[in-house]
Amino acid sequence: MTTPPLVEQLTQKASLVSAVVRPVASMDEAMAYVADVCLGKEACQILASGCDAPLSDTAEALCQTKQEKIICAPEMPAEAMATLTALCDEKGISLITSGMRSRLGGIDIGLTMAVAGIAETGTVVVRSMSEEVRLASMVAEIHIAVLPASTIVADSYALEPQLVAWMGQPDYTAFVTGPSRTADIERVLALGVHGPLELHILILEDK
Repeated sequence: MTTPPLVEQLTQKASLVSAVVRPVASMDEAMAYVADVCLGKEACQILASGCDAPLSDTAEALCQTKQEKIICAPEMPAEAMATLTALCDEKGISLITSGMRSRLGGIDIGLTMAVAGIAETGTVVVRSMSEEVRLASMVAEIHIAVLPASTIVADSYALEPQLVAWMGQPDYTAFVTGPSRTADIERVLALGVHGPLELHILILEDK
């Protein structure tokens, strides 16, 4: 099967900025991927403050909240959530849809639906009025975005009419290109300093 040009371009560009891109044939396949990534990841890849020193009462209380793997999946479609819930129950993973403010340290996976993709830059666009979605895409150690292939456009100019419509409403719209990154004064690149350590883009095939 031939890969559509926009999908191929987005995959190439996203890979250049350290994102992991994978096509999925269904939401069930996407949810299975999410559960497997969570189960296979290391605990506390981004260490909470205090974990590398003798623990204060506050740090000890925080570490006690990290006794299991956690996926936060706000505003996912009902059928996808049913599939993910069953997988998490089977694998011993905690699945939450809210309460992110009380769990700012130690969310393993933040799962969101992307509303668009920009092939030219390997970008996914996440949009919602929910604070939970915003936090899920920002404070988890790994952000996984499900991107319908039909929503991928060539460049940001092609997305302009949709952006104009969105900007007329009070919502949160984020352009996400690769995992969080920064560099110090010596130009040493570090991932995960201001956001997720990894970005996974699951491109959902059109039916």
